[in-house]
Amino acid sequence: MKKTMLAAACAVAIALPLAGARAQSYSDGTVKIGILTDLSGQLSDSTGAGSILAAEMAVADFGPIEGAKVEIISADHQNKADIGAATARKWYEVDGVDTIMDVPNSAVALAVQQITREKDRIAIFSSPASSDLTGKACSPNGIHWTYDTYALAHVTGDAVVASGLKNWFFLTSDYAFGHALERDTGAVVQTAGGKVYGSVRMPANAPDFSSFLLQAQSSKAEVVALATAGLDTQNAIKQAAEFGLTESGKTIAALLLADTEVHALGLKATQGIRLTAPFYWDMNDGTRAFAKRFYEKRKAMPTFYQAGVYGAVTHYLKAVKAAKTDAASVVMAKMKDTPVNDFMTKDGKVREDGRVIRDMYLFQVKTPAESKAPWDYYKLTATVPGDRAFRPLAESECPLVKKM
Repeated sequence: MKKTMLAAACAVAIALPLAGARAQSYSDGTVKIGILTDLSGQLSDSTGAGSILAAEMAVADFGPIEGAKVEIISADHQNKADIGAATARKWYEVDGVDTIMDVPNSAVALAVQQITREKDRIAIFSSPASSDLTGKACSPNGIHWTYDTYALAHVTGDAVVASGLKNWFFLTSDYAFGHALERDTGAVVQTAGGKVYGSVRMPANAPDFSSFLLQAQSSKAEVVALATAGLDTQNAIKQAAEFGLTESGKTIAALLLADTEVHALGLKATQGIRLTAPFYWDMNDGTRAFAKRFYEKRKAMPTFYQAGVYGAVTHYLKAVKAAKTDAASVVMAKMKDTPVNDFMTKDGKVREDGRVIRDMYLFQVKTPAESKAPWDYYKLTATVPGDRAFRPLAESECPLVKKM
């Protein structure tokens, strides 16, 4: 395991010069951020090296912190909860990491959440989806930063059901993320008077979806919902087109889709798909300016996961600088007291359950004729305020939430 861990670890360090003598309030005179990500699996294009780059950009843009240097290290969790947990434990116990960020893959994130609480550090989850991170598995040491399955379900689910398509069938990734997304979306459909005709659980990285698609095609459902991510979503969309699902009258709902995946598939295969996201690179001057700098280094536009990493690192450093310490409880309190403001979020807030409340956006993928340039993929169809997009505290299972 130790050899695997060492082989998986990819360290990238940014050391900002000390701006004066080391302060006693910073452990080891260093604020150390660990980017735990997917460098080799199905989410590596939409997170991975791009998430590390976003963290580097955030540190460089933020500038020095008096009395401390800021350092980034990174590792590949290989989409395995045991490797992610072992990395987190080593980072906290041996390497002096103060906070872990990114963590695509909900199973890995849930494992890291528990270890972070045990070690009294901070985890800011930019890329996993499961709403359980701020529900029954919430922690005073964890923040769920960018989006979650509840928001995806309610923004996309409400819009599709409101259009009159009420009968659904789920193709679901058979792990924590997929289960949570099917659960949350199914609840939306049934509350709105719709019906879930069935679902199939699919192993991750399955190359052949034909048997699953045939079950969906033969069902009475109007909507085939993909509770999948990354390469699984790409393969499902591509094979659904080959099977002629849309021609047979089915509507494909991709519940989680990144623009890198649209780029890989092309507009011919993805046109018309509706999706929910907290960020798109071409929304305003601020998002375009960040995307231009990111593209120059990455040769791809930033995904909402990667933009979330930038925002999480920036907000964390603001709190550390203001608190003049990297002590977890003090920094966490400061982050919850400080509004979230960056190019993707205006006046967001970190709620008591660790959920960041921000606006979410419903997009539709453009047709090839509508797209005017490379990466011109989305058109905005609705903006949903954060207090409507995310689970109300009154419905929360988080034991940190004080119920009236």
